[in-house]
Amino acid sequence: MSDWLGAPTLIGTRVMLRPLTLDDASELGAVADDPEVYRWTRVPTDTASATTTIQTALDTPDRTAFAVIDNADGSIVGSTSFYDIRAADRSLAIGHTFYAVHVLGTTVNPDAKLLLLQHAFERCAAVRVVWHTDELNARSRAGIAKLGTTFEGLLRKQKRSTVHDGWRTTAQYSMTDDDWPVAKARLIERVRGV
Repeated sequence: MSDWLGAPTLIGTRVMLRPLTLDDASELGAVADDPEVYRWTRVPTDTASATTTIQTALDTPDRTAFAVIDNADGSIVGSTSFYDIRAADRSLAIGHTFYAVHVLGTTVNPDAKLLLLQHAFERCAAVRVVWHTDELNARSRAGIAKLGTTFEGLLRKQKRSTVHDGWRTTAQYSMTDDDWPVAKARLIERVRGV
């Protein structure tokens, strides 16, 4: 966990984000309910794999993982993280994000990202936030671009793929503190359904 960003509980219009704990393993393990949707990323699919996922996040010093909780019923509908946290550079990445299929296309993701970005830019004075995704993951790339990010390019053969044999080419996007006011206004409109 980063001292700079901390591990806050963030409450929005549609969702609440709170740090993941091992007690969330059973519920988190049931979130990934359609394997085809998650073919570009490794997600937990049962309690055992969720326990491993959460423990890995807890053991990673430059990562803070959150449970995404639907305010309507208190259920865990996904997870997202701050990672690659670099306090000296006031920069970080947002990722390791996945949601239950029934909340895709709703205000869950815009509200979660609004909460994370407000915390990073407004409370912690971040200057740069980055997103990474597989270049072939069209759904993720579209979602990241819709946040108001700038596509910075492809990191060719950036790392071994966790979902297929071979190497992953990573698409990288960013947002700076200069971009934040316009992006924030758009996210607020999306959360309000405007």
